[in-house]
Amino acid sequence: MISSVEKTDTEIKSDVLAELKYEPSVKVTDIGVLVKDGTVTLNGFASNYGEKWQAVAAAKRVVGVRALADDIKVKLWDSFVRTDGDIAAAAANQIKWSTSIPAGAVKVTLRDGWITLEGEVGWWYEKNAAEDAVKDLTGVLGVSNQITIKPKPSSANIQSDIESAFERNALLDASKIQVEASGNKITLRGKVRNYSEREEAERVAWAAAGVSSVDDQLDIEWFGGFDD
Repeated sequence: MISSVEKTDTEIKSDVLAELKYEPSVKVTDIGVLVKDGTVTLNGFASNYGEKWQAVAAAKRVVGVRALADDIKVKLWDSFVRTDGDIAAAAANQIKWSTSIPAGAVKVTLRDGWITLEGEVGWWYEKNAAEDAVKDLTGVLGVSNQITIKPKPSSANIQSDIESAFERNALLDASKIQVEASGNKITLRGKVRNYSEREEAERVAWAAAGVSSVDDQLDIEWFGGFDD
């Protein structure tokens, strides 16, 4: 049973800590959790960027989390420290070998362990694939994804295409989400129940041909659940 009653900050903190502990890729003893009015702040240390990313993802899965601040620092073990040149070469190879990224579309630069991705692709999933390809590499402290999207030709009914996709999606309550289209730019308004639903709505909007930007103004507010 999922209750529709709004959770207290104390309950949210307890659930976030439990979810971090449940996530096997996260060392929960090194991460602190603060909650105020549904906004969760994660602090402490992660042994690599992938662990930091997984900790943030775990917190987003918790019902009641309305916003999230990531203050986790990556503190590499000595054996995991790599030069920028080594990381850059590994990142370039990962992107080159990925079947989801157009050949030659993405450029990688490194500075003090931080990867910056630049270039232009045709789809949002390709931009995400580039970040996924490099975020778990040894020695990475962070990733700045500055890849731009050059949209494909859009249909005349891009707004209704997205609305129909929302209605088909079992993870979304389409009645709570409004879609506004201005040319190739999409704005999402309304309410979703959690971060997972918000990210799914954004993913679906980006999947429409012709979309060049998505302005996600969805509010996270639990508005219903399953009762006995």
